[in-house]
Amino acid sequence: MLGNRVDRRTKAGVGAAVAGMLLIASTYGMARFGVGLFAPHLTTQRPDLAGVLGWAAAAQFTSYSLAAVLAARFVDRRPRAGLVLAGATAAVGCMGVAVASTPGAFVVAVFIGGMGGGFASPALVPVIDAVISPHATATAQSVVNSGTAVGVIGAGIVASTAASIGLAWVFMALLCAGTAVAAWYPVRARAGLAASRRRTPGPSSEPAWAPWRFLVVPGIAAVIAGAGSSLIWTFGPLLITDSGSVTSERVGWLWIALGLGGILGTLTGTLVQHTGTPGGWCFCAGVLSLAAAGVAVTVAAGSAWTAYTSMALFGAGYMGLSGVLILWARHVWPSNAGAGTSVLFIALATGQALGSAGFGLGQDVLSPVFLSALAASLSAAGGLTALLRKPRSSGREFTA
Repeated sequence: MLGNRVDRRTKAGVGAAVAGMLLIASTYGMARFGVGLFAPHLTTQRPDLAGVLGWAAAAQFTSYSLAAVLAARFVDRRPRAGLVLAGATAAVGCMGVAVASTPGAFVVAVFIGGMGGGFASPALVPVIDAVISPHATATAQSVVNSGTAVGVIGAGIVASTAASIGLAWVFMALLCAGTAVAAWYPVRARAGLAASRRRTPGPSSEPAWAPWRFLVVPGIAAVIAGAGSSLIWTFGPLLITDSGSVTSERVGWLWIALGLGGILGTLTGTLVQHTGTPGGWCFCAGVLSLAAAGVAVTVAAGSAWTAYTSMALFGAGYMGLSGVLILWARHVWPSNAGAGTSVLFIALATGQALGSAGFGLGQDVLSPVFLSALAASLSAAGGLTALLRKPRSSGREFTA
């Protein structure tokens, strides 16, 4: 009898992790980062949108932050509502992009679509913590977070095969809605879902606001590294295709390479277990910096193999980086892991919004090689920022 209960829990846990990964795949890898992925096709099929790509990306990162702020207020108590909002906003945004023909409509649609990821990640943290065995939660969270890589691979395939931009985004809208239902359904009637076993109060001598100060250093590091990552997310395909390193017809393969590299993000839990959160963050930020430097080499030399290698490195570094943020939040604030994740992901998205707008303006006056070198420097600086102070946990110590 006990064995049957354990088997059922294991199956439910695996199902929740897979469903969560697919929700992240659609809301992040497609609805959120699809704008940069489809940039070459958008500028070809809808030339009027070319001038607002940087601002659209900034709007998307901003809306993501807004959704994450809202999610931080309720996802630890009502995570299922977060799952519903994630699917709804991502699907509506994708449908808007599918039909948008003017810059204004396009930016509004992208803004709405960007909210999906802001609801998804924070909502999934307490869900996974509640349904997965304690010894496996770090691995499960890493698997869920790697959904971005899966989504980028899927979006790359869609970009390579879809007959038009409109059909591609309609298809991605359906995926966003379907995966939200898949993530919500297994936990729709689960009692006590919000009562995470990690709700352990911190020391009684600390005020209620004390855990927030443990998020300051990782938050600053996330802003800086996020700014560095924004160049490849928003303009990477354009820089590479404009240099002639890869033809626009093969741009989807760049993102497939990114996604394949990003699957290594499933190892984030193991990395943090051996290096700690600051060490894991520094390692992943270093990989991001190397990837941006590779893009500079690609643009300067016109090399296709460095283009694909750089995108794969970027995928591995970024998925690892975002995975470390989730584990970092659970480490320093275990009683409110969903809210902590929201705060750190807001910081990451804030850096991406600033970076997207800045790099968009800089394209007119700076060379692609200089922009790539600047992105590499920002990523490296974001990694080193994590070493300013070693974080302490406001509750129990984290174990992977």
